[in-house]
Amino acid sequence: MATSYSDFVGEVQHRIEAGTQAEAVRTTRAVLTTLGERVDEGGATDIAGALPMEVDRYLLEADHGQRFGFDEFVDRVAARLTYEDLDLDADYGRPSTVDRSEVVYRIQAVVALLAEIVPGGTLANVEEQFPGEFDDLFAFVDVETAPWEQRRETAQGQHQ
Repeated sequence: MATSYSDFVGEVQHRIEAGTQAEAVRTTRAVLTTLGERVDEGGATDIAGALPMEVDRYLLEADHGQRFGFDEFVDRVAARLTYEDLDLDADYGRPSTVDRSEVVYRIQAVVALLAEIVPGGTLANVEEQFPGEFDDLFAFVDVETAPWEQRRETAQGQHQ
């Protein structure tokens, strides 16, 4: 399923209940860059091929094949959500911190979206690069009703 940049970011924004598109972009960058660091170059390229070019670069430009655990994955995403990975001179534009459970939720939401967009078993092949401690990353992949779908259904029921 090909998707446009605005559709991709809009879906991330909906899933994480972000107030702004900028928040959704920040989450997308944080998750995809960290994912790109953890998987090998082939896996990053496979995932990136199905994504809009405005976001595929986060996967492609990462330093691939690093070996770190789940906690480090979450820590890296959290640092990127607050722009701690960027050398910014001022704090005034820096977003506030996001709590750890919210960071994990955002990772899960983006990974589930990748599973919907990336064709066939490509994401499953990438998932094999992760040890069992990473199972939480894929928690919303193939679930019958994800949290954002439940909210959508509830909202639609209230408007009828």
